[in-house]
Amino acid sequence: MFLFCVFFLQGSCQKPVDKYIEYDPVIILIDAILCKAQAFRHILFNTSLNIHWKLCVFCLLCEAYLRWSALHGSEQSSDPADIIRYTKEWEFYGKFGLAALELMAFCSGVLSFLWLWVSCLQGGSIELNLLLRGLLLSCYGKVLLVPAVIWEHDYSPFCLGLIKLFVLTSNSQAIRVILNCSRRLSLVAVCIGLLSETLTAQACSKLPWSIQDIQDMWTS
Repeated sequence: MFLFCVFFLQGSCQKPVDKYIEYDPVIILIDAILCKAQAFRHILFNTSLNIHWKLCVFCLLCEAYLRWSALHGSEQSSDPADIIRYTKEWEFYGKFGLAALELMAFCSGVLSFLWLWVSCLQGGSIELNLLLRGLLLSCYGKVLLVPAVIWEHDYSPFCLGLIKLFVLTSNSQAIRVILNCSRRLSLVAVCIGLLSETLTAQACSKLPWSIQDIQDMWTS
């Protein structure tokens, strides 16, 4: 019955139900960058794109390197071997773990709020796996951290703020597409996730130990 309705609608307007089926992947990517709902809907529902975990790890590595390089940005070394030695330091892995923990807190906050709102308050059902996939895929904006690290100019904090705003906007659009909900609900979910991420970062910064303390303990 569903296929009959799809073919009937397609035959009545002489256009495909999902116009992006006929589009080049580059055009789809551009429309996704522009946060168009139909492009998000095509990627999430009509493609078998399963690179969200790989994309997540890559973005976490970029974010961890950005935080780690801020600690050693003022250090100058003429020895090329220092680059290899620095990548093996505990601080980089600590920054990666912190970035992963913050992302986990963000996703947990968003998914918990949406589950409570849809399942408990509205009596509906929610696909947590699809939502998680949408949140991770919509974090593609973090790839822009790579040129932000390479260029290293005076406006880096401003650029990082714009990248963060773009990622949150993409997260909100992905939630709207998956749940077919209002913009207000998706923005509230993203804000709760951001609050959870911020609280987690502050809690980790106030811990009585640090990565450097652990490293000193093992080397002593």
